[in-house]
Amino acid sequence: MEQASKILPSPISEGQPFTALAPMQDVTDLAFMKVIAHYGAPDYFFTEFFRVHSNSRPEKHILRSITENQTGRPVFAQLIGENIEQITRTARKLLNYPIAGIDLNLGCPAPKVYKKNVGGGLLRDPARIDEILAALREACPGLFTVKMRIGFEDDRNFEEILESISRHSVDLLSLHGRTVKEMYRSEVHYDYIKQAASTLNCPVLANGNITSAQTAVEVLSKTNAAGVMIGRHAIRNPWIFHQCREAFNGHVITPITLADVRDYIERLFHATNHDKFPERAHVNKMKKYLNFVGQSVDPDGAFLHDMRRTATELELFTVCDRHLLSVPDKPFVTEPYAGVIARPNCETPAANSIKSCSLDSISA
Repeated sequence: MEQASKILPSPISEGQPFTALAPMQDVTDLAFMKVIAHYGAPDYFFTEFFRVHSNSRPEKHILRSITENQTGRPVFAQLIGENIEQITRTARKLLNYPIAGIDLNLGCPAPKVYKKNVGGGLLRDPARIDEILAALREACPGLFTVKMRIGFEDDRNFEEILESISRHSVDLLSLHGRTVKEMYRSEVHYDYIKQAASTLNCPVLANGNITSAQTAVEVLSKTNAAGVMIGRHAIRNPWIFHQCREAFNGHVITPITLADVRDYIERLFHATNHDKFPERAHVNKMKKYLNFVGQSVDPDGAFLHDMRRTATELELFTVCDRHLLSVPDKPFVTEPYAGVIARPNCETPAANSIKSCSLDSISA
């Protein structure tokens, strides 16, 4: 932890483990960062990935999460690509913006991504990763970080990639303890995170199924990681980073009620809205967030069932009021209810029982 504090921007609570919001495509935009910050910002934000190809330019909507960031917390710019000339060109452009550093995506498990040999697909090619790390390290005089999984379909390249990360002086590794092929279905292999934390000369953030502040404490104890990176469960529970700080200090965790969740949904709805956003499209975007929120509303998945069938703002908030304000003081549970699945197509081997509005490109 002492080493980490000399490299990275100071955490909100000095001396505590680090917290970070995982980069999630179509989720961690400027609006979502603002909402998360309202309920308790993490120590670090990471952007959605900037796509790198021959004609690419940093996407304007992603740049807004950097140039209009008013959360008070640092933002790392994440890149996804495999062409060295193109990826270093993009990194140098992004260094002209107020970023904390450059982050390389080596973990996205979406098939449409890894089939292009980028994101998690690169884990099959450790030699190529080594070349990219070398080039980005040279291009980035400041902080250079990596987010990855433990392998593509197994761990055959894991140690070789860790050696490359050390050799090229990467400043931070965020490690999701599953393979690309495991998606979100398997248990998280925290022993690989422990191995990385014990062997690398940079801090390691533990990522993968960190469902609550108590889970964060347990994972840090198992792995000796410098902190945690949380993705999907920050969508479900935007208070999670504040609760983590409470847990790290040994304090009682602030309870959340269903009325608090109703406030979160309304705040998120207004933050993500704009004049040119058709109502149906906006409601569908909200459903993607609420697929995760609904995991802690009721054990039968009734909120999810009703929410997924709405098409208008009125219908959506009628469902929210019925499920969240009928007993407003009812606790919003810290852990997801067993069997209430946000994304059946990603989280269960065969899921034909529940229709899902999936977020297939989430990379956390």
